[in-house]
Amino acid sequence: MSDIQPTPAQEEGTTTTVITATTHLTLPAHPVPLTYDELNPRSKPVEFLGPIGTGCISILAPLFTYIFFYTCNDAVGCTPTTVSGWKYAWSLVGNFPSEAGYLWEWKSFAVYSGWYAYCIACWKFLPGDKIQGNLLRDGTRKTYKMNGLYTLLLTLGLSLGVLLNPGGIELFTWLYDHWVPLVSSSLVMATFQALWVYGYSYFNGELLALGGNSGNFFYDFFMGRPLNPHPPLFPSFDIKTFNEVRPGMILWLLLNISCACEQYLRLGTITDSMWVVILFEGWYTIDCLIQEHTILNQMDITTDGFGYMLSMGDLTWVPFTYGLQARFLAFKPVHMGPVWTTVVVAIELAGNYVFRQANNEKGNFRAGKNPKKLEYMTTERGTKLLTSGWWGRSRHPNYFGDWLMALGWCLPTGFSTPLTYYYIIYFVILLVHRQMRDDEACRHKYGKDWDRYCEKVPYKIIPYVY
Repeated sequence: MSDIQPTPAQEEGTTTTVITATTHLTLPAHPVPLTYDELNPRSKPVEFLGPIGTGCISILAPLFTYIFFYTCNDAVGCTPTTVSGWKYAWSLVGNFPSEAGYLWEWKSFAVYSGWYAYCIACWKFLPGDKIQGNLLRDGTRKTYKMNGLYTLLLTLGLSLGVLLNPGGIELFTWLYDHWVPLVSSSLVMATFQALWVYGYSYFNGELLALGGNSGNFFYDFFMGRPLNPHPPLFPSFDIKTFNEVRPGMILWLLLNISCACEQYLRLGTITDSMWVVILFEGWYTIDCLIQEHTILNQMDITTDGFGYMLSMGDLTWVPFTYGLQARFLAFKPVHMGPVWTTVVVAIELAGNYVFRQANNEKGNFRAGKNPKKLEYMTTERGTKLLTSGWWGRSRHPNYFGDWLMALGWCLPTGFSTPLTYYYIIYFVILLVHRQMRDDEACRHKYGKDWDRYCEKVPYKIIPYVY
């Protein structure tokens, strides 16, 4: 690289920087900062079919969280197959024979609020690394405290202490026995957060998300108007990043453990299918928190605003729908046997390998490391795009690994109902949509360079297939 040496200003108000012996770049000596409106231009409400689509999702997503319970429980089985069965399931809404199906319960709300407060306390008082995020449009970087793994380890340690005490297993089934009121409590928290950050973003002058500033309430409420919201007087507490992998992800694991305790009380043992679900979904959570810093490069953090899409997704959708397989197995156990267990474990391990290797390649490359000596292309912007390794096989190989892992979580439930396979169907739709959003953003960002990159890496998610 050529030496870069400053030279005296050639005229008042400018500086000249010598890039090579024959090339000069003249820059303003005192660049004018962008105004608030220039930093936060109006966006067009086009994602998810605009305000109508986001409004429908805002209603349907929490509704399906309840549907997954009322159509899949030990009172009605899983997915009623007759008209009378559906009528009976509907009659149980708000009139369930146990606390598990109560629509609201103040005790559950207190427990959920206490859980969220506990997670905040862990963030505040447990040690953790300080990591800088990506460069923002206003030229600043936020610093994040990464101690989610310590929060998880402390939580698992406390949980183990409960389980090992006499009556601890019965006590841990409390989560399973208060499922719906906990869902409702999480929805209250998610809705409150989305409304509060939306309103507060009009007064604190914070940086907004480019996709959530349309001026339409229903659209911006869902997509998220603020990019990095924080409570007053606590600028280091980024609500969006905190929610991403802490309260919901860790609660998902605790709910799964509660389901395993319920199965143990009913059968006197834990089936192989439950062990597979618990161990692999648990490892996914642990791995996510080990690699917590990598979320700073994800679209959720770098691009999306914090609104109902992320608050409801993080606090309600993840813990209470991702664990549907464990809840199903609690009241309808499946015995897989050694052969089927081996097949499922192989699929799960393959998915985990692809997911982790792909993310490691990307993480190392973004950190300026290239231990595998992977090939790449340089764009006109100076950005480097990987074109070999897993990222040479497809543009989103980590999504492919995610799909394989999702399949491995669903297969232990057998084939008696399609409902327990909702997760992989949902994940296919989610990641295909995210891939389309990412491709569109990259095409806008890189122009012709993106077309050239797509020629080198033609497959979108599944290597050599799609």
